[in-house]
Amino acid sequence: MTNTPYTLYGRTGAGSLAPQILLEETGAPYRLSWVGKGSAELEAYRRINPTGKIPCLVLPDGTAVFESAAILIHLADAHPGAAFAPAPGTSARARYLQWMVFLSANVYESLLRYFYAERYSTAGPAAAPAIQAQALADWDRHLQLLHGALSPYLLGEQISAADPYLYMLAGWYPGGVKALATRLPKLVRHAELIGGRPATRKADSDHAES
Repeated sequence: MTNTPYTLYGRTGAGSLAPQILLEETGAPYRLSWVGKGSAELEAYRRINPTGKIPCLVLPDGTAVFESAAILIHLADAHPGAAFAPAPGTSARARYLQWMVFLSANVYESLLRYFYAERYSTAGPAAAPAIQAQALADWDRHLQLLHGALSPYLLGEQISAADPYLYMLAGWYPGGVKALATRLPKLVRHAELIGGRPATRKADSDHAES
């Protein structure tokens, strides 16, 4: 990779937290660009990321990549010295990809249904409570599965890009991850381990202030 900085487009409460954590962990040069919700700003952002969703990472060669999981997988592979992804072709790599896809396709999906329930039915707000209740049950079930895999990270003693991703998604649980302390203590411990790392403290601070 060159010394040209990455540009991470982000917003508080959106999926840019985990990519920023990994950028900090790799030590790669980057700049943050906060995306507001005004129509003009969003229209300008869509010229970079046509989905209009957060996050988006512009690579040093100018390529724009969206989807949190894709960004994390790419960063871990592009900076192997940081050791945030197992080697291709190994069983550890297979498990790592399994959890990255599971977090994206299942955990992220359930929390989107929870927070934006009215979008998932033609009935709109009238259907929201039932959709939200099912989404929370699904989210909880997914976290229970992840909890069973933690030892203390998703790949055992080896930290990977899947861990800041889990940290971010679990942190959005209603009441925060500490609300799960009684039922899912390993998940709380995982949040403490990831949250205590300097890279996470920096990203958490930036996202709290944006």
